Formats: sequence, C-alpha cells, structure tokens
Amino acid sequence: MPTTIILFEDNDRLRESLAYLLKMNGYEIAGDYNSCNEAATIVRVYRPDVVLMDIDMPGHSGIEGVSMIKEARPETAVIMYTVFEEDDKLFQCLCAGANGYLLKKTPPAKLFEAIQDVLEGGAPMSPAIAKKVLSTFQAKQETKKYNLSPREIEVLQWLIKGYSIKQIALEMSLAFDTIRSHLKNIYQKLHVNCGKEAIVKALSERIV
Repeated sequence: MPTTIILFEDNDRLRESLAYLLKMNGYEIAGDYNSCNEAATIVRVYRPDVVLMDIDMPGHSGIEGVSMIKEARPETAVIMYTVFEEDDKLFQCLCAGANGYLLKKTPPAKLFEAIQDVLEGGAPMSPAIAKKVLSTFQAKQETKKYNLSPREIEVLQWLIKGYSIKQIALEMSLAFDTIRSHLKNIYQKLHVNCGKEAIVKALSERIV
C-alpha cells in the first residue's frame, strides 16, 4: 500500500504543488488543509502515515498542531516543513513531538528521502537544523561537565550580555551579594579568575 500523507500548509499554491509532486511520486494524499485547527479529528479519521506540517498558520500554530496530532494518534509521524530556522521554534516543535524538521528550501529528492527515513523510525532534519541540534547538545554536555546550576547559567548569560553585578541583580530580582556569590561559584567551577575569562570560556566551549 502507498504511504498516506496529510499536508497542513496555509500557502495554497505551495500546498497544491506539494500535493501534486507527492502524488506523482507514488504517495497517497489523504488530505491537504490550510490550517491545523482540526488536526486531531483529521488524523483520527484518515489515519495517515506521515503529516507535513507548516508552523506559521492561521488559528492554531503548527507547534500546537503537532501536540494535537501526537495526542490523537501517536503513531502518525510528523515532519515540520517550514522556513523558520530559529532555535526556539525548532525546539518547541521537537518537544511537542515532531519526528523531523525540514526547511522549505529542501530539494524534492531530499523530501522523499526524509519521508522514507521517518517511516523507518529516523528523525530527518535539514543540515542547518541538525547542526543547531548538535550544537545545543554539545552545549548541554559542557554545562553538565562544569556542573553549573540553572541559576548560575542564567547569571552567566546576563554576564555575557555585558551586564554588571548590579544590573544582573536588578534583572533577576536578587540581592547584589547573592549575584556576587553566584559569580564566585561560577568562576570556581569554570576554573577562571574573572568575568572576562568566564565569558571567553563560556562562548568558546558553548557552555551557554
């Protein structure tokens, strides 16, 4: 049986072109929609193998759409198909349950490969997206290595932005001495002597 796909894309021209392209390559299009407001009902009725989901749509966003689909039918694989490369949208989609993340500039051949990959249990991603995921993973590993607490990471992030101890205390609604104590702990854990050294190390090793 052919692989069944549902498209959620509010750009009518792109959605129609995608549907035609996929049909011409042996896929069965169970439906194509310009919003994902009824995504849960749609996947329950049509039981697709794969969903291609845009992010920026009227009504519910594609990120919300992923959550609805995964709650309604977890076995349906969802590949985000979007122009967005921002870290926040990427990780929101992955946390919502997306199985893959492709940029719309992906060549058709790579799109077909991604569909096959996700059917086999893979997590297809455009190269730029995979690089972001890897970088974040590496950064988390570095943070873990130095055993920085979430609060210390937050202080370090403010420090990198150029904030003084007083400004950090104000932003975090904490006492001046508390921030100074956090910084002292950060310097000890990173094995540095001052704020500038901490910033250099944090950036060079992608700790935050």
